[in-house]
Amino acid sequence: MKKNKQHKILFSALLIGLVVVFLLNIGFGQVAIPLKEVAKSIFGFGEVKDTWEYIIINFRLPKAITAALVGIGLSISGLLMQTLFRNPLAGPYVLGLSSGSSLGVAFIIMGASFLPVFLADLFLSNFGIVLASILGSIFVLFLVFIVSKKLKDTMSILIVGLMFSSFTGAIVSVLTYFSTAEQLQKFTFWSMGNLGNLSWLQLLILSISVVIGLFLSLFSIKSLDAFLLGENYAKSLGINIKKQRNLIFIATGILAGSITAFVGPIAFVGLAVPHISKLVFQTSNHKILFLSTIIFGALIMLLCDTISQLPGLDFTLPINAITSILGAPIVIWLLIRKRGIN
Repeated sequence: MKKNKQHKILFSALLIGLVVVFLLNIGFGQVAIPLKEVAKSIFGFGEVKDTWEYIIINFRLPKAITAALVGIGLSISGLLMQTLFRNPLAGPYVLGLSSGSSLGVAFIIMGASFLPVFLADLFLSNFGIVLASILGSIFVLFLVFIVSKKLKDTMSILIVGLMFSSFTGAIVSVLTYFSTAEQLQKFTFWSMGNLGNLSWLQLLILSISVVIGLFLSLFSIKSLDAFLLGENYAKSLGINIKKQRNLIFIATGILAGSITAFVGPIAFVGLAVPHISKLVFQTSNHKILFLSTIIFGALIMLLCDTISQLPGLDFTLPINAITSILGAPIVIWLLIRKRGIN
């Protein structure tokens, strides 16, 4: 009972923190907007300056929602992968999905000159790049599925995913070698990640994808607790290992694939957030971890985005740089902790 009360207090504090950081994220930027005015605009409490209203509704609010969705999707993907593989350093892109997306985008941006003009124009549009990214991640996921049918050992599938990442990464490197400076610059900007380029229509598509991925993840919560004790233990409880594993793969593919397609590859969030949830809540119960990871994921991603656009700066720092600066020390600490070095 005492632990339940602690969890409720923690959840309440996190939700309050999430609302505050969400409002701060919208208020911060090249044009600073007071939090009171942000709240008025979002909740309709009163009139706001037309310029502020325009900035909030058309730029800041979609970006903040995108950041929250990205944090949620990647963090849940990380939780699924770390539990399935029983590896604390597994992340949402462990199956090679990020590399697959990068390959799809690289083919379009740096190989567009080999396509007919009408196809090149189609694929080089914003939706074309998103489509190429999704197709790339689906292609890698499909290959992993084929290989996974031949392999019963989950750790072997992890190695296969890493090999696919290495293979697709090598092809991307070859494409970049033969690309022009303009093509290379465009691909580099995509690979840095960008939360601020989504229209409301694109945001709707991303929201639907994340909701579907989360919905599928819910069906694997019970089996995740059993996976912590090994596949043999899960089998003894009557859990269909192959079915649950495929369900987790599909959920991760939808979450990580769609997010990478719309905002580019975002590093470390999916790797670090599940560990933060476990450390704060001191539990291995996935019902609690699922909800806490969702809240922490949204909060930390919003925080990273807020840092990237601090007032007084005439530019926005790449979001991938911020997540890496914050995430890398956490991963190093986890490695040291895992080795038992104090």
